[in-house]
Amino acid sequence: MAGRFIARAPGQYSPVDLALVLGVLRRGPWDPTYRTTPDGAVWRASRTPQGPGTLRITVDGAEAWGPGADWLLAGLPGLLGELDDPSDFVPRHRLVADAHRRRPHLRLCRTGLVLESLIPSVLEQKVTADEAYRAWRRLLRASGTPAPGPAPEHMYVMPDPRGWSLIPSWEWHRAGVDNKRASTILRAVRVARRLEEATAMAPADAARRLELIPGIGPWTSAETLQRAIGAPDAVTVGDLHLPGIVGYALTGRRGVDDDGMLELLEPYAGQRHRAVRLILLTGRVPPRRTPKMPRTDIARL
Repeated sequence: MAGRFIARAPGQYSPVDLALVLGVLRRGPWDPTYRTTPDGAVWRASRTPQGPGTLRITVDGAEAWGPGADWLLAGLPGLLGELDDPSDFVPRHRLVADAHRRRPHLRLCRTGLVLESLIPSVLEQKVTADEAYRAWRRLLRASGTPAPGPAPEHMYVMPDPRGWSLIPSWEWHRAGVDNKRASTILRAVRVARRLEEATAMAPADAARRLELIPGIGPWTSAETLQRAIGAPDAVTVGDLHLPGIVGYALTGRRGVDDDGMLELLEPYAGQRHRAVRLILLTGRVPPRRTPKMPRTDIARL
């Protein structure tokens, strides 16, 4: 299948660190929709409004295959963070300022696709990351379609809304997905068109649209909109670890809760997600005192 290619002319785009900008889209080391290759290229397999497509991105240009190729190439500037405007961001803390200086090419990507980020975010609710990544991988390999074009081995495009709705109950069970998360996904795909409209909305309106679905709360909507529309102020509240990381990084104290985190991030209002990204990039986390979240093996219940 022939691909479509766009070359990056000198000066056409701002300098871009592909791993830094696009790495947030990767759901674990074996994500069937995301791959990096030794030549430095990033490959993505997506379900676009025009159908499945595969995108290969390098610092020199991008190439795409499949029915969704034109859509993916048209959205390349947003994906690479060219629509992100970091000019309003002012570091208010020494650690944040140092991270900002070290990562001058950080941009917030915009995929323009809601379900692509919403479904794996739902899978990540109340379980360990490894469990969620395993579920995403198993569901796509069982019910997705092989990525178009010369994609690396074992890359898949996620199912369309009807495909998600046809996944049998035992396949969710085998993937370790409990009924609550599976039901949330099934409710979302029934109104997929309405949810995808959120990409044209202001972030607050988009969050309200997503949170109309039972099972989708502020945590899930923030995780989705950070990726789908590059929302610079979408803070992930309700996370088990994030308040503690932000609190420890900015104050050296333990035991910070969501309210405390939001208070610490108030000087970054309008840019709080960007501030959190920079904090996470420092790698500064509180020393572990408690055991890890216990693994819940749904398939054995």
